[in-house]
Amino acid sequence: MNSELRGILAIWYRELKVFQREKSRLVGAIVTPVLWLLLFGGGLGSAISITGVNYQAFIFPGILAQSVLFSSIFFGIYIVWDRKIDFLKEVLISPVSRFSIFAGKVVGGATDSLIQSMILLTIGWIFGATGVIAGLQIDIVKFVLCLIIIAFTTTALVSIGLAIGSMMDSFEGFQLISSFLLFPLFFLSGALFPIDKLPVWIAPFTFINPLTYSVDGMRSIILGASQFSVWMDFGVMAGFAALTLVVGAFAFERMKL
Repeated sequence: MNSELRGILAIWYRELKVFQREKSRLVGAIVTPVLWLLLFGGGLGSAISITGVNYQAFIFPGILAQSVLFSSIFFGIYIVWDRKIDFLKEVLISPVSRFSIFAGKVVGGATDSLIQSMILLTIGWIFGATGVIAGLQIDIVKFVLCLIIIAFTTTALVSIGLAIGSMMDSFEGFQLISSFLLFPLFFLSGALFPIDKLPVWIAPFTFINPLTYSVDGMRSIILGASQFSVWMDFGVMAGFAALTLVVGAFAFERMKL
């Protein structure tokens, strides 16, 4: 096996083991979205209505995207941590390129998000099948298609998180910068409301927000209701993932220890 590929697999395996050992991280990543879905969705859904769609079913794709967004971006903080404990110094003296180390990190972070998303999709299927959330119907085809668009989304967001982590020297700095990014991306994605009825001055921000197309794609797959064509959603997210991979790899190459 090629040494670069072995390096990518080694970094991926290390990140997977770290994820497996941090059970509280997995519990938090599952419980928080479910609380949003049941408490926020149930409470607000009793006061508003969206034509033809139960509000909790409407926000389910948005809650999925929220989980991917936060877990993927905050994965970048492990770069800061790895520098603090000198793990990166040990890795960087190995005969593996920085790009392969970066790629291993991206695959590792994306794997974590995909595992969380598979659990949330299964919970969504249970809620729909048992009538807890009316109108939420997830079958195996929808399950797989959602995972594909989530794979593009988490690849892009993990790359952004790693790029931020490559430029930060402290956990506080990372959290400050990422907070400026997380909340606009989430609230301007249409995760919690239809984007076709937004005020004119907000609409352009939703259209340039890549997370909008991830939410729209999953909403189209699960509910058959969307603002854009599903092919456009897939195309935008695939292009965004490719762009952020290049930008993230560039930032990682220039990172100083």
